[in-house]
Amino acid sequence: MTTVSIDADIKAKWQDGHSSYSPSSTEELAIIGIDLLVRDLGTEAAQSFIEQIFEKHLSDQKP
Repeated sequence: MTTVSIDADIKAKWQDGHSSYSPSSTEELAIIGIDLLVRDLGTEAAQSFIEQIFEKHLSDQKP
């Protein structure tokens, strides 16, 4: 595996609010992304979307 560092300033806006984020690791970026995805799609749709991504990565790793 490779160590990845992140230098980002994320500003997210929605109808009744906004948030700013400054993730410094892939884990923090994932948490932010999942939080925003759930806010946008709802829990079930976000979970389905994430499962599709994991399935793709699992199939890409098969010999």
